[in-house]
Amino acid sequence: MRGLLLLLLMQTLLLSSEIKIAVAANVSYAIKPLTEAFNVLYPDIKVAVTVGSSGKLTAQISHGAPYELFMSANMKYPQALYHDKLAITRPLVYAQGKLAFLSVKKRDFTKGMALLESQDIDKIAVANPQTAPYGIAAAQALDKVGLRQKLKAKFVYGESISQTLSFTLNAADIGLIAKSALYSPKLAHLHEGSQWQEVDSGLYTPINQGVVILKSGEKRKEVAAFYAFLFSQKAKEIFESYGYIVP
Repeated sequence: MRGLLLLLLMQTLLLSSEIKIAVAANVSYAIKPLTEAFNVLYPDIKVAVTVGSSGKLTAQISHGAPYELFMSANMKYPQALYHDKLAITRPLVYAQGKLAFLSVKKRDFTKGMALLESQDIDKIAVANPQTAPYGIAAAQALDKVGLRQKLKAKFVYGESISQTLSFTLNAADIGLIAKSALYSPKLAHLHEGSQWQEVDSGLYTPINQGVVILKSGEKRKEVAAFYAFLFSQKAKEIFESYGYIVP
């Protein structure tokens, strides 16, 4: 009887646990429905989410931040953590992100990247390629069409893709953002083709977004459960509903 009570107590502690996850800024729009769907299966496991640029989150993890799972905006950072033995699983792709133009003002997106040369565009919001994978994608696209150096005086850099979105809406004339941001209820009033448009995916390397279980999450069944959920059919449907491609 004593052993049975101990087993029941251990199960209760497991089901009442909290897990700490670090999430790339572009996933901030999809993470709520993901955690809600996870909690349908595991109602007593609280998911504590910290959102930031992949580069800054990686730096925090390297300096001892107690995150247990990391959803990055690319593969570079989780691979580095795995190499440094700060992650216990090899990075796996959970989704592929897309880059998009966004402007509060209506634009002629049939011009493609050449639109950025328009005289009425003085400020272009882009993510910092030093800290944000979507910034790397934007830089690649601009380099591909020979506009990065030509337009550099117009760039307003965001440290994360969410900050870049804020700049796009409040301080810039147009921005290169994560397409997933466009599925936020706050942006539902904006129209594809006149206020936003996908950037030609042939202009940048596919944005493979990787996930790892970190050292702090080792041997924790709750963390393993959330990790497995990210590759479930339900999670796939949620990612796709937010503009991602799920390989």
